[in-house]
Amino acid sequence: MSDKIRTEFWGERLDSIMTEIAREASICKVRLLDAGVVEAVLHGSDSVCGSHNPRAFKKLRDLLMMGFIVRGQAVERLGPDEVAQIGQAIREKLVARFGDRLGG
Repeated sequence: MSDKIRTEFWGERLDSIMTEIAREASICKVRLLDAGVVEAVLHGSDSVCGSHNPRAFKKLRDLLMMGFIVRGQAVERLGPDEVAQIGQAIREKLVARFGDRLGG
């Protein structure tokens, strides 16, 4: 697989997961970019939610766990620098789309 195709493949996977994470966070009114919020979600604490939606919160938590796994796989195949660049581009896109609803 060529480098360009490999980068596009992992970029699309990460983008898809991160977009869905942002969407679920928006539904739950979770400010993911605020300090300690991701850790709280991963530990199952819905105290960081601004609205009660157990189904969306579970999906958010599951997606976050999957996101970390996929990110790790991407680092193994592309390297940390390239994944960091992909992550930054995705973050900028999501902030533009969801605004300050994600925190930060």
